[in-house]
Parts: sequence; C-alpha cells; structure tokens
Amino acid sequence: MGDTPFITVEGPIGVGKTSLAKAISKQFHFALLKEIVDENPFLGKFYENIEEWSFQTEMFFLCNRYKQLGDINSHYLCKNQSVVADYHIFKNLIFAQRSLNHIEYQKYYQIYQILTKDMPKPNVIIYLNASLDTLLKRIKMRGREIEKKISPLYLEQLSIDYEEAITNFEKQHPEIPVLRFNGDEVDFVKSEYDLKQIFEKLSLSINTSSWVNNIGAGGCS
Repeated sequence: MGDTPFITVEGPIGVGKTSLAKAISKQFHFALLKEIVDENPFLGKFYENIEEWSFQTEMFFLCNRYKQLGDINSHYLCKNQSVVADYHIFKNLIFAQRSLNHIEYQKYYQIYQILTKDMPKPNVIIYLNASLDTLLKRIKMRGREIEKKISPLYLEQLSIDYEEAITNFEKQHPEIPVLRFNGDEVDFVKSEYDLKQIFEKLSLSINTSSWVNNIGAGGCS
C-alpha cells in the first residue's frame, strides 16, 4: 500500500481548482501539479467550433496529462514527496463524452485506457462545484481571453456532466475519499475561515484513510 499523499482537485471550469491546489501546496508543503491549458493550440478554435476541433483538443490534453502524471510518479511519488494536482485524469472522459461523436469517442476511449492503465491514482479527491452564475462570475474575474468564447450552455451542461461523473466515481471507487465543497457557499479565496475548514477536512481524511496504492502498476525505477 502506498503511503505518500496524492491529492487531486476537480470540478468544472472556473470553480477554483488551481487556486485551491496552490493553497494546499503551500499549507502542506506538497509539490504542485498544474494542468496545461493555455498551451493547447486547439483550445481557442475548440470554443469557437466544438464539433470541428474537439478530437484534436482532447487528444492534446490527454497526451500532456499522461506525460505530467508519469513525471510526478517518477520525480515525486516514487521519492515519497506528496503531490497536489489541480485535475484528475478522469476529467478527460467528461470532456470527451460531451464533445466527441460516437465513433471518435470509442477511438479516444481505447487510447485513454491504454495510457492511464499504469498511472498513479489519488488518495483523496476534492470536488468543487458551483452554480452557473458563480462559474461565469469567476471566469469573468480571472479574465482569460480564451475563456470569453465559452458558451454558458456548454458550461452548464459540463457542470451536470461533472456531477454525474463524480457520483459514479464514488460508487466505483469507494476506497478513494471524495471531499465535496459547494462554491456558492464556500469562498476559500476571500475567506480564511472557509479555507481553514477545507484544510481541516483534508487533514482528517489524510490521517484516517487507508491509502490505495498510488504508485502506478509500472512501479518506481
């Protein structure tokens, strides 16, 4: 059984995953893994024409996340250095199911299964959700030019997809604790009290959970 904490923060676009991951990294002295977003050359085109650019966009994200997770396994987890990431690899399937057609998704899923087979698995998932209004406000506040093209309808459906995916994940992986926080009620950016509450729940989960084996099947070399 692995005993090196590997925490992932998940939730829809704009919910605050990176902000919380950074705060956890600072508080617990964990290495920080941030997903690559702006570097995706297809993302701007994707938001303008999802049907045309979805496969290229999703494949770019999958390949980059595969590389990142392989790196943290060998450079951190295998050396007993705890890690917090602002994503979980299963998010790829959430986005792919929403944007790819049936034939594309079947091909994508086969590649996903091959690439993620030996990936390190998190010990705890922090799941953030929020209403559409809150997500839109936070996206507007951070002012990413590329995100101005996101359709509110797409974002709303994505939130529904996330809720369904995380619920299914909990059923399929009861050994991995999922800590849920509502972004409409908890503002960990502006409220130190709210952030402290998250830290305390995470600490309790880390200290009481029986860790799954968070080192990939390929092991450490």
